[in-house]
Amino acid sequence: MNSELLLPVGNMDMCLAAVHYGADAIYVGVPFFNARGRTTDFSLEDLKEMIDFCHLYGVRVNLAFNVVIFQNEFPKAIELLEQILPMGPDAFIVQDLGLAKIIRSMAPHQRIHASTQMTVTNPDAIKLVDDLKIDRFVLGRENSISELKLIRENTDKELEVFVHGALCVAYSGQCFTSESLGGRSANRGQCAQSCRLEYELFVDEVKKDLGSKKYLVSPKDLMGIEEVPALKKLGINSFKVEGRLKTPEYVASAAKNYREVLDGAPVNLEKRTEELSTTYSRGFFSGWLHGVNHQQLVDGTYSAHRGLEVGTILEIRKKTILISSKTKLAAGMGLLFVGKEEQGSKIFTVQKIGQHFEVELLQKNLKLEKGNKVYLNSNEPMAKELQKGWLTREKQKRIPLSLFVEGRIGEALIVSATDPEGRVVRAFSKSFLSEAKERPLTPAQVAEELSSLGTTPYKVKDFEAQIQDRLFINHKELKELRREMVEKLNQIRTKREATVVPFKLTPMEKKSAHSGLNILLRSKAQVEGLVQDFALIRGYKDLIKSVILDFEFGKDYAPSVELIKSLGLKAGIATTRILKPSEYYNLNTIIRCQPDLILVRNLGAIEYLKSKTQIPLIGDFSLNVTNSMTLDYLISKGLESVNVSYDLNQDQLLDMVEFSDPSKMEVTLHQYMPEFHMEHCVFAAFMSNGSSFRDCGKPCEKHEVKLKDPYGNMHFLKADQECRNTFFKATPQSAGFLVKELKDKGVASFRLEALNETPEEINLKIVTYLKLLNDEITADFALNSLKVVESYGLGLGQMNKVDTYKDRKKESRT
Repeated sequence: MNSELLLPVGNMDMCLAAVHYGADAIYVGVPFFNARGRTTDFSLEDLKEMIDFCHLYGVRVNLAFNVVIFQNEFPKAIELLEQILPMGPDAFIVQDLGLAKIIRSMAPHQRIHASTQMTVTNPDAIKLVDDLKIDRFVLGRENSISELKLIRENTDKELEVFVHGALCVAYSGQCFTSESLGGRSANRGQCAQSCRLEYELFVDEVKKDLGSKKYLVSPKDLMGIEEVPALKKLGINSFKVEGRLKTPEYVASAAKNYREVLDGAPVNLEKRTEELSTTYSRGFFSGWLHGVNHQQLVDGTYSAHRGLEVGTILEIRKKTILISSKTKLAAGMGLLFVGKEEQGSKIFTVQKIGQHFEVELLQKNLKLEKGNKVYLNSNEPMAKELQKGWLTREKQKRIPLSLFVEGRIGEALIVSATDPEGRVVRAFSKSFLSEAKERPLTPAQVAEELSSLGTTPYKVKDFEAQIQDRLFINHKELKELRREMVEKLNQIRTKREATVVPFKLTPMEKKSAHSGLNILLRSKAQVEGLVQDFALIRGYKDLIKSVILDFEFGKDYAPSVELIKSLGLKAGIATTRILKPSEYYNLNTIIRCQPDLILVRNLGAIEYLKSKTQIPLIGDFSLNVTNSMTLDYLISKGLESVNVSYDLNQDQLLDMVEFSDPSKMEVTLHQYMPEFHMEHCVFAAFMSNGSSFRDCGKPCEKHEVKLKDPYGNMHFLKADQECRNTFFKATPQSAGFLVKELKDKGVASFRLEALNETPEEINLKIVTYLKLLNDEITADFALNSLKVVESYGLGLGQMNKVDTYKDRKKESRT
C-alpha cells in the first residue's frame, strides 16, 4: 500500500476536517470501549453514518477497540462486534490479545491492527502473535528511526508510526499512574494526565531546587514532519497523528501540512511550525525519532498548550504594549504572556511600527512586565480559513469521475461512471432516444447536465460521448440520469459485506496446584539478607515457589542465583519491561546465569527466549492480562503462568478466576505500584547536563530519588538496565484480604515485591505473608503488622476498589 495519512476523530466536525483535508484514513473510538474515555461516544447509528460518509469519499475507518477487556464485559463486547462488523469498518485497533482472538474468530477476513497499547517495539513481538493474523502494528512512540529500520527489515507486516501530537511520558500500555492515584486506568481510556502534574524532586531525602522547573515528566509534543521523507523511504505504511480530544482546526492543520509533505512538497519547517503550533502545541520536538535526548524532551516549566513563541514585550504603554514579534500579528489572535505567571488575552487592535507591533489587548488589567515572553497560542483568522476547507462547498474534497455516454435512436441513453478505484456504475434513460425535429442533443449539453454535481461529493474529470446525430431526449430525463448515477455511485462506494460467525466464550479447563509465594527482590543486599536470616523462613520453605531477581545491574545476577539455589529454592530473573531491536544482551545474560525460571515482561522477550532456551517462562503484570481469553492465549505461547494485570479490582479478578485455570494465575499480594515506565530519564534530565547514558554521569547509581506529587504522595524512581525509569508509588498496597478466597478458588501463585527495603524489613514482610498463606494469622493481623514498617503507610490499592471509574459522559447511550 502507499503511505497512508491517518487522522484522529473525536466528533463529526473532526471527521469532516480530516476527510476534506486529505486523510487516507481516520481512527475513531468504538462506543464504550476505547482508549480516549473523554471523547464523545457515538451511537451505533452515528457510527454507521460516519463509516458510510468516509467510505463515500474513499477514506478508510479504523475503529479503536484499544482497551483491556474485563471478564464480565465479554458478552457486551461480543454483542457490539455483532452490530459493528456488518457496518464494514476497515480495521479494528486492538490492545487485548483475547479480543483480537475473538475478532479473528468472528470475522476471519476482518483487518486487525495492534494498538500502540500492545507495547510492540520489536519484530519478535510481531512474530509471537503471527497466528492472530494481525495486519498492522502501531509501534511504540519510543522507537527511533534506526530501530524502525530494523523492525521493517524483519517483518512484512504493515507498520504504523506516530508523527505528530502529544507524547505520553510512559510507554503506552505500561502506565498505571492514573490507576494508582485515582482508580482511573489508562488501559481503559481514563488517563488522568498525571504526567502533566507538578512534581518536586527529592535527592537523598533533600528537596532539589529546580527553579521554575516543576513539570518533570511532561514531554513536549511530537512534530515529526521533517522526518516524514525518511520514514516514507524506510517503508512505514501509515503516518499517524494523535489527538482525538483536540479540535477540528487541529485536525485540519495537521492533515493539510502532513498531506503536502507526504505528497512531496518541501518541508519548509518554519512556516509549518507556525501553523501547527497555534492549533495546539506544548512546544515541539522530534520525540524519540532520533533516539533519546533527555535535555530536550521535557522543558519542565509548563505542561499545557502554549503555541508559538513569537517574541517579547519591549515596552508597556498606557493602553498598549509594544511587542517584538517575528510573526505578523492581527486582531483576533490570542497571545500568552509568560513571566512570573502566565496570562493571556486576544488582540483587540494592532499596529505595525517598524519591525515591532503595538497591540491593544481585549483583556485589561493584566500584570505584564517588560521582557515577558510572548506566545501566539490562538489564531482566529487562520482558524476561520481552515474551517472553510470543510464547511464551504468550493473547498470540499471532490471524487473525480470518468463518464462515458452512448446513445442511438431507438435505444436508451446510457451513462457509465467510473470512480478512482475503477468501480463502474451504469444509468439508463427510462425512454428510448428518438430523432430530434429541432434542437438536437449535443455532447456539450450532456456533459453540462451530467457535470452539475455541486451538491454531491463528485466532479467530472473526463468525459467522452458516442451519440448519433440529431438525437432527442427530454431534459428532465438527463437530470434523472444524473440522479440515478449519483445514487448508484453512493451505494457502490459505501457498500460493505461481512459474514459474522457467532462466538461463544468457554471457560478454560481448571487444574489444581498447591498455593505458594514468589518473592521478588531488587538488590543483592536483600538476597544476602534472606540467606543470612533464612532460619526465620526455613519452616515455610515449601510455600516459597521461587525468589525472583529484578536488579538494576546484571553483574549481580549470577552470584545471587547461586545464593538462592544454595537455600534449596528456585531462582528466577526478570527481564526488562521493554525490548527494542538489538537489545538482546540482557536476555542472553539471564540465560547464561541459568536460573530456574524467567519472569517475562514483554511479548518480544517471550518469542526470543522460547527460541534460545528451555528455561521455564512465567509472565508478568505488564502483559496486561485481564481475562481468560488473553490468559489462555499466552499460556498457549509457552508461559507456565501469568501475573494478572494491576488494572483488576477484586470483583474483576474473581470474575476472571471463574472462567480461567487458576493454577496458571499469579496475584500480587504486596507491591509498590509501578506507575510510569519511561524512556525519559529524570536522573539525566534534572541531575545532569547529559542527553543520554553516554554523558549523564549515571546519577542513578549514586543517589536515591523520589518525586512528590501535588497531593503529597511520594514516588520512588528507579532505573533499569537500559536506563529506563520506573516511577513507584511510595505507599505500598496489600491484597492480603483476598488470600483465603483466592486460595479456595484454586489460585496457585502469589507474589510479594520488594523495592528499597532493608534486608530486615523485607524478611519481616516475607514471614508475615508466608504465615498468612499458611493460615496462621488473619489478613487484618498481617496488615496491621506490616503498617509498622512502612514509612508511607500501607493501602489496599486497586484490588479494594469496587466501583469502576465513571466518566462524565451522558449515561443514556444508544
